[in-house]
Amino acid sequence: MSKLFFTSDHHFGHANIIKFCNRPFADVDEMNEVLIERWNAKIKKNDHVYHLGDFGMTKNKEMIGRILDQLNGKIYLIAGNHEGAANAHRNKFEWIKDYYELKVPDPDCDNGVRRIILFHYAMRVWRSSFRGTWHLYGHSHGGLPDLPDYRCFDIGVDCHDFHPLSYDEVKVIMDAKNWKSPFGK
Repeated sequence: MSKLFFTSDHHFGHANIIKFCNRPFADVDEMNEVLIERWNAKIKKNDHVYHLGDFGMTKNKEMIGRILDQLNGKIYLIAGNHEGAANAHRNKFEWIKDYYELKVPDPDCDNGVRRIILFHYAMRVWRSSFRGTWHLYGHSHGGLPDLPDYRCFDIGVDCHDFHPLSYDEVKVIMDAKNWKSPFGK
């Protein structure tokens, strides 16, 4: 059975991200290797991966193609602000979109469906946020404070030990938040 995963902001090929985000890698080759290893340690061939932007940032578009060939899963890309190299390999993604509203079957939800708003950038309000709809984002590399009473958080690799998170892992984080329905439920 395939699983569902979320991640963001790998910045494959981007040497300066190591310095900008204080990543614990000696160079871009080590970073790429560890990111690929941690991706494939969790994600299997038929799993579905929603990548919320800034997949890679390099002029070496062939490198991004080689990296994509090494990654497990069916990858859906929510475009970030650094997708030039990824756009050169559109055929290696299931699709590339600016924004997406995902519906996940979940018997724990009132109507049996979990809505998740996927966008590269953090939003303060989003469709049905007042009903408990989740919002996952990237871009900020852990630089925004978490909002404990909102059902949203930064899914970027800098916040999660450079691993993608499964739907179940996201659910644990969201369930631990102090969100309260304005309808008294």
